[in-house]
Order: sequence, then C-alpha cells, then structure tokens
Amino acid sequence: MSFVSRVFGIFAAGLLAAGTLSVPVSTAAPGAPARSTDFDSGWRFALANTTGADAPEPPPGDRAWRPVDLPHDWSIGLDPVQSANTTAGTGFLPGGLGWYRKAFTLPPSLAGKKVSIEFDGVYMDSTVYFNGQAIGSHAYGYTGFALDLTPLAHTDGRTPNVLDVKVRNQVPSSRWYSGSGIYRDVHLVVTDPAHVERHGTTVTTPGLADTIKAGYAAVHVDTTTSGAGGAELTTTVRDAEGRAVARASAPVTAATTGTDLRVSHPVLWSTDRPYLYTVDTQLSVRGKVTDSTTTTFGIRWSTFDPDHGFSLNGKAMKLQGVNLHHDLGALGSATDYGAVLRQLEIMKSMGVNALRTSHNPPSPQVIEACQRLGIVMMVEAFDTWRTPKVANDYGRFFDANSDADIAEMVNSAKNSPAVVMWSIGNEIPDSTSVSIGVPIARRLIADVRAIDPTRPIVMGSDKYRSVPADGSAQDQILKMLDGIGLNYNTAASVDALHAKYPTKFLFESESSSETSTRGEYDSPDQLNSGEDYTPGKRGASSYDNNLSSWTYSGEYGLKKDRDREYFAGQFLWSGIDYIGEPTPYDNVFPVKSSFFGAVDTAGFPKDQYYLFRSQWTSDPMVHLLPMDWTAHKPGEPVSVWAYSNADTVELFLNGKSLGSRSFDSKTTTYGKKYLETTGATGDDKTVTGGPYAGSYTSPNGSAGRLHLTWTVPFAPGRLVAVAKRGGKEVARDVLDTAGAPAAVKLSTQDYGSLSFVTADVVDAHGVLVPDAANELTFRVTGGKLLGLDNGQEESAENYRSSSRAAFHGKALAIVSAGARVSVTSPGLRSPEGAGPPVRVPAADASFSGAADTIPAAMLDGDLSTGWSNYYRKDPTALLPAVSSPHASDWVSVAWPTARRTGSAALSFTTDATTALPSSIAVSYWDGSRFVPVRGQHVTWAAGSNQPTRVEFDPVVTTRLKFELTSGGRFLRVAELAA
Repeated sequence: MSFVSRVFGIFAAGLLAAGTLSVPVSTAAPGAPARSTDFDSGWRFALANTTGADAPEPPPGDRAWRPVDLPHDWSIGLDPVQSANTTAGTGFLPGGLGWYRKAFTLPPSLAGKKVSIEFDGVYMDSTVYFNGQAIGSHAYGYTGFALDLTPLAHTDGRTPNVLDVKVRNQVPSSRWYSGSGIYRDVHLVVTDPAHVERHGTTVTTPGLADTIKAGYAAVHVDTTTSGAGGAELTTTVRDAEGRAVARASAPVTAATTGTDLRVSHPVLWSTDRPYLYTVDTQLSVRGKVTDSTTTTFGIRWSTFDPDHGFSLNGKAMKLQGVNLHHDLGALGSATDYGAVLRQLEIMKSMGVNALRTSHNPPSPQVIEACQRLGIVMMVEAFDTWRTPKVANDYGRFFDANSDADIAEMVNSAKNSPAVVMWSIGNEIPDSTSVSIGVPIARRLIADVRAIDPTRPIVMGSDKYRSVPADGSAQDQILKMLDGIGLNYNTAASVDALHAKYPTKFLFESESSSETSTRGEYDSPDQLNSGEDYTPGKRGASSYDNNLSSWTYSGEYGLKKDRDREYFAGQFLWSGIDYIGEPTPYDNVFPVKSSFFGAVDTAGFPKDQYYLFRSQWTSDPMVHLLPMDWTAHKPGEPVSVWAYSNADTVELFLNGKSLGSRSFDSKTTTYGKKYLETTGATGDDKTVTGGPYAGSYTSPNGSAGRLHLTWTVPFAPGRLVAVAKRGGKEVARDVLDTAGAPAAVKLSTQDYGSLSFVTADVVDAHGVLVPDAANELTFRVTGGKLLGLDNGQEESAENYRSSSRAAFHGKALAIVSAGARVSVTSPGLRSPEGAGPPVRVPAADASFSGAADTIPAAMLDGDLSTGWSNYYRKDPTALLPAVSSPHASDWVSVAWPTARRTGSAALSFTTDATTALPSSIAVSYWDGSRFVPVRGQHVTWAAGSNQPTRVEFDPVVTTRLKFELTSGGRFLRVAELAA
C-alpha cells in the first residue's frame, strides 16, 4: 500500500523583510490598523535567577530591567559554567527564571474589535499577565499559542496596557541546548468580530496525481470563521507573480466553508523548482470587508511506497536528509530568518533535500525557508511522552497538554508544500509499554488525522533494531503508523523489518552519528579511533572513524540507503553541530557542543560534508583530506583521501604525479548506477559469509569504499587532486603548505538583517594557516556584534565576547547588516607555539586517551596518577572493540620563565597494557620552533614507575618536548621531572 500526500501551502503570510516573518496581513477597512502587527520591539527583560527557582517580578523601577527586542534567548549571553544548575547536555549554559514586560496603548478605533496576542514560541513553562491579571499559561517551549486580550484591553489611546510574561527554564529541561525566553516572534492581532479563525485556512488538492494528467489542479480551501453568519467569502488563487488564476465566492452558512477552485496548467512545487502560489481570503458582511488573509502554498503530491520508497510528483527520489536542532550557533535559540536561511543553504549545497525537525515543531521561519528552498520536511512533535528523559522536561506536562500541542504543530504547518510527514515522537521510552505507549500512540495518531488525513504519520525510533515480537508494544504501534523512522539500524535489521512489515514504508530517521572535529585527524587505517582528552585538544578524528557504541560511519549509512529501493532515504545525525550533547565526552567541561555535524556550529564544513556531497550531488567535485598540508614532519607518511563524484582522481605533489585512483562503476539490484572501489572494507561484522565476510556487502554481491586513498611521504609545497570524467578534468582541490600567521582575511555573507563575517588567519602569501589559534579581537562600528564562534566544540568562551581564538585558522563574527568589522590580533604567533603563556609549570601532550590520564597528571607528584595514550573503544553493532596504540606520541613541559636544563626524568608505568617506549627524542623551544637537543643519552629504568633519565647538552628554554616512539604497546608517564 502506498501513502500519497496531497496537502500543500503554509499558514503564515509572506516575508515582509529578511529576518522577520509576519502572520497574514489584511485590513478591515481602508486606513484601519494591520490585522497582525510585529510585536517584537520595545520589551524589557529581567533575569530573576539562573536556577529556575520561582521568583516574583521585579518592581518596574528595579535595575534588573533592561531593554530587549524579541526574539530573545537569555541563556546564550551567559558564561558556560559547571554547576548544579547546568549540564553538559545543554552546553553548560544556565537557564533560570526571567520576566518580560511591554507597555503599549491602543487607539479608540479598536473599541469593539477582537485583540489577541500570539506567541510563536516561548521556552518554556510560561505564564502571561495582562493589565495585572493572569490570562493564560503555556508549558511546551516549541509550540505557538494565542491569548485573547479583549476583555481587559484599554482602547482609549491614553491608558497603558501592560503585558508581563514569566518564563521558567529549569535545567535540565531538555537533552540538548534549548535556550531560554521568548525566543520566537510575537504578534498583536486585531480583527473584527466577524473574522477568519487562527489556523482557519486549510488547502488541499484532491486527486492531484490524476487531475494533473488532464492539465489542471483541483484546489479545495476550507475556511473556518467566527461571528460571520450571513457573510460572504471570496477566495482567490494567485501565482508567484501575483496574478489571479482562480476565484470563487460562497456564502458563509456554517463555521467552516468549503470552496473549490480550478488552476489550469499549474507549476508543481518540487525540490528543484519550489514554485509557490497564494490564496487570498476575503470575508465580507453586507458588502463591507471585515477580514482578509493571505496563505502561501505550493501544488505537489508525494508518495511513500513500501516497495519503491519516496517519490515527489511521481518522480522517485531518495530523502537526502539531515536532522537539525533549533539553535543557530552563536545566536542561540533566538530565531532569525536570515540565520535559518544560511544554515539551510549550506545544507542544500551538500545535496540535502529533506529536513527532520528534531525533536520538536519548527519555527515559522524554518517552514518558510524550506518551502522556498525546496526542502521537504518531517515535522516532529515530541522527544518524550509521559516518561521523562531528563528531570524537568516536557514529560511533566504531557498528559495535560499533548493533544493541544500536537494539534498546534499540525495546524501551524498543515499547508506547507515542504511537509511530507508528521512524527509523533522520537525514541520514546513509553513506546515499549503495551499499557502506556499503545494508547498514547493511538490518541496522538487520531489527533493528527483529525486535522490532516492526507500525510503519513511516523515516529523516529531506536526500538526496532530487532524485529518486534507479535503483540508487543512496538508491533502494535508500528501497525498503527504508516511507516517508521529507524535510528541506527544495521542493514540486516532493516531487511528483516521490511520482510516482517511489507505494507509499512521504512527510512532512517537518524543515520551515522559519526563524530568529528573540523581539522582533527587520527588513525586513518582504523575503522574506529579514540578521542583526545588533552585539555585544549579535545576532539574527534575526521576520517569518518570516531564512533560510539550505537553508531556507524557515514559511508556505511550511505551504502545501506543506496542499495535498497524500498528504503525511502535517511536523515543524517546531524547536519550541523549544535550546542549541547557533546558525545563522546561525558560531562567534560568545557566541551559544550556536539561533534555529530557535517558542518560545525560556525557553519564551516567538516570533511563529512564533502563525503555526503560526493554522494548526493552531481556537479563535479573533489575534496582532499586531511585539509591540512602543513602540520606534518618531512618524510612522514600521510594517508590522503579523496571524496569525489568523478570516476578518477589523480594526485600531484609539487607538480609530480603520485598516480591515479579510480572508482569502479556498479549498479544496484534495482538499476541505479554508482561509483565505489571494490574490496573488503571490514565495516560489518554481521556479514559472516560470501567473498567479503566481515564487510558490508551490497545485495549485488559487491563491497567497497566511497573514497580513494594514497599514502604520501610529506614534503612541503602544493598537493593537488584532479578529478576526471572520461579522462577529462572536471574539478580540482588544492592544499598549500602554510607559513607563519601574518594577517587576518575577512569575507562577508549577508542574510537579511545579519552579516556573517569569516575571519581566516593567513600567511604572507594568503594561505590559510590550518593550525592557527590566534586570539582575535573584533571591533564593530555602525552596528552590533551579535555573536562570535569558531566551531570548536571545547570552549569556555562567551558567545557574546568581543574576542575569540581562531580554531584551525578560522573564526566567525555575526553582526547586524551594514556594520563595519575590523579584527586585531597583536603578536601573531607561530601555530606550533600557540597557547596562552604559562604561569606555573604546565604539561601538554599530542593525545590523551582518557579524562583521568591528561598531561597535568605527570606533574602532580603522585605516581598513582599519570598521562597515558591508552584508550579503548567499545564494540558497536557493526565493529569489534578497538584499542590500538599510535606509532608515536609526544609529551611536553613548559615553565613561566626560561631556565637552563640538561636533563629530565620520565617515570613510565609498565604493566599488561603499557610499556617503555622504544625510543625518546628530546627537543627544546628556541622562541619560534622546537629544535632537537644535542648529546642526548637515555638511561632506561629497571622497573615500573622508576625514572628513565634523559641527559643532553644544556639548553636555556621555556619548553621541552619528548617524542615517544611506541614499542607496540601503549604509554603511561606517571611523573615527569625536568
């Protein structure tokens, strides 16, 4: 059975100005005030506390009050701190309790009108007061709500009306960073007693898949009105140029009036051409227009087929999707259309055509951007039902509010051409309970279908990694749903589910969850690698090889999806790094943002972006990794990868060819052609037979990788990848060895009311210095500095600070449009010597294997503690456990002032997992670089934790560095004395 969706459009009106989205604008009569007024400016805010404890509103003259414009997120402006009221999951940023206040007057012309206030979103647990009286509360932070002000409103033009909003965010209220406050837009809505209800317009196209063959679309518009008995309703459809293409009038004889119109030769909305129409609705009483609204929509149909996957307008296509949380990096959760558009354009450039709003209803701005860019949406309601996931989350309010909140979600987005399915939840603990979860799922499904019976209803789940038993909660819920989104399933489990539930469509609602840090690389020959716990270096490898127990590589997810026609597609976890959930670091301050993104929080692509772009786009491209051809030793073997959608890539170093590598051309069992190498990959231990046992094997019997590989002895200069199709060059990527930092290069992208200014630290020839960490100070004139970021997951810096260290040579400033930005960085220093001056003896290392074996442990005088490069990665569903030592690592010691030294002692632990190094090489800092010492002699220790003494010709220095070559075992230095 296929599921065909015919609903399209959007409830909100068009864009008035970049960065501001308005609800429908209309006039009751010439010269009357707008139906909906932007109510974002002129507020005052007071933060009562950062604990979330209940507190009264400060008196009007209290110094705690300060002016703010909405949308506003108070948490993003606070310092990340480790305390009882913060968590790593929410980015170590506090929540608390805040008050908002706005005073305004209403003219006498509004007497007898209906006046209401509409909030697009308040996070969370809010209570609204009007002229001293509580008029309503709203608990869920991700749904909009409206409150009637009419009974208490002063409309004499003189007496102030006062709105007060109490907002309470008791952290943890979410598993990720939520932000705090009135973080979406607010609107003042004025209508006549006879008016179109909020969310009162519903647009459908019955039988579009058939009528389009006859050259037309049947457009049905349901309009729900209030106080409009005896009125007349006129409905007009307009094309993208504003020309009327259909019009009909009908008397209002019931609460909901249905109107049928016909649009000849419609332009279909698609991901390639997101063409939009509008419906103008005009309500008249005795010839007088009392209300008019405008609804933007697009004409399209979509199908989810259990055997053939997803199609749009009859054209088969894979969902090439991403999950995105709602924060906007340094802007926090305060919604801005320009910032949303920038994020989604970056995703679109990666080949993305689908978005899952994880795990909550989106803002109107997200819906607007998706429908204008051509991105289909899976709109999701909840991350939790009755059983909470964290102490103060929505589970507290679920039973009382979930019916209204899921209805608000559907009503807010029901007309958007972008929305193709609704999700009732994500990874819900209650969904494994027959007595609790099954009745809740039945109720939520009914809530959605009561408003929209045309789109499929799904949920995202981690509860289907094995086939459910007959009669289990998972079995009963899946039979009620139209399809299921799977989170991190193996290929074998996907096939088993398809066999058990042949009438349900399947897709991956969360795929991969590979973790990486832009510019960090480790162990390319391993399918899983350890993460570095060295303070300041906490990060994960970008070779698509840092995986947690439930995850798998990006390549595996792409192959699994590609090979199954029935599989509708995938939503990568995640498209962009977000604040909070800093897996794989568990409560390690100040690691405060995720590592899952293909793009970092600043919007700078990681290598994973290029992997997915190579598989999801057809425009020729090639990308080299590592993206750093500078921080290597002469002769050091470097594993160079190329991602490309061309069949052949030739690599050149300083003009000399290092050879070509080619993909083989293959075809899936359902006829789709693709490029892949051929050979064992070792990436699926569940495959126990066939020629590629232990490797993911396609149904066509083949196995291989989605990247090409060279091992290159490093030499400084220029590394070039030339991609070829049919022997002709179609794309190239170039990496140059950088010199010392010499300048900061600025480039700007404008998005509506915002400018995004990228600062690149470059050498004297303009080459990005890939390991530069210079402190950059931004000066803004003619506007405001709204946030700074550099994409580093480990950072205690305030997002509103005027200074930010570059991370791998890059930083980002977000400023108001039109502002002028300058950057200073006194004393640009060599990347090798980057870092703050030391005030006490300090230690460092190239890699630390665990949170309790960091370099500082070598200097604490306690042999029971120490630095070590030992790590163990737990097995995953596809890979065995791994614990493999690096060929070498280094440790160092630094002092506040220069000293003369000619010896050092390192106490190595020798046990079942750690041993003495096979060699030690000492170098010292000469003020600009590390230089090998002369006359070095090593006296090896006789036992564990005994000093190994290193003597050399005396030097005067502030730092010593010890290169430790592994003897095939891990290393542990219990104490370092120098």
